[in-house]
Amino acid sequence: MTTPPYQQHPQGVSDKSKVVAGILGILLGWLGAGRFYMGDTKTGVLQLVVSLVTCGAGGIWGFIDGILILVKGGVDGQGRPLRD
Repeated sequence: MTTPPYQQHPQGVSDKSKVVAGILGILLGWLGAGRFYMGDTKTGVLQLVVSLVTCGAGGIWGFIDGILILVKGGVDGQGRPLRD
């Protein structure tokens, strides 16, 4: 018998990892990959559009966002804190 998904992690904690989100933000932040992984599609699309409009210069936003996620953590699309 498998454990239901809502019981795999303590209540209120996301099933998404802040390390994975941070690394995706650093490496593929210009695509919004870290935010898409976290379930924050609005910010992910915005990062992608800004990077395309600025010919890649907007990728700095995703890079810095990835570092901040690694240092401070973040929340997923439902507002739950990311797990370590």
